[in-house]
Amino acid sequence: MFMFGNQDLCKRNKKGFTLIEVIIALLVLTVAIFGVYGAFSSMVVATNQTTDRFVAAYLAQEGIELVRNLRDQNWILDREWNYELEGCESDSQGCQTDYENKILDAYGSYLNIDSRGFYVYDPGAAVTPTKIKRKINIDPIIRNGESLPYAIKVTATVFWDQKKSFANPEGKQGSITAEDYLYNWY
Repeated sequence: MFMFGNQDLCKRNKKGFTLIEVIIALLVLTVAIFGVYGAFSSMVVATNQTTDRFVAAYLAQEGIELVRNLRDQNWILDREWNYELEGCESDSQGCQTDYENKILDAYGSYLNIDSRGFYVYDPGAAVTPTKIKRKINIDPIIRNGESLPYAIKVTATVFWDQKKSFANPEGKQGSITAEDYLYNWY
């Protein structure tokens, strides 16, 4: 400790903070708060995007199951196994269906959630609109230049609207695809 001749001056400086120390402390505190806020908001965005991807994956798989149900319904009604499963090829606009519809409709509508919690296309009064669309394509399987009469390829793609974020600065639409092969094994 240095002595400048007035010992009271040194004692007085030790009692409180200087203005510079207070400003530095506030700056450090502000940086810490903004860092925590930035990390928290990034986690919220990432959680929402993960939730959207999980819902989309389940809805894509459900789309394949709905086509499988239509195939099985054809067997029960003693029709051709692929009855009304044409017209949804990849080079066309595609199709859509839900548990309420027993047919494939033209693709383009957003799904809604009804009062039972099912995803439906019916724009009834008791539905909650979503930001999700599901496109189903049904293509023949080609081998040696010929279409196999006993198999089809089903592709279900789910699209959802995304907000702009650090991970998606342009706000591009999200999508996920599932595909499966269905056979006339009956």
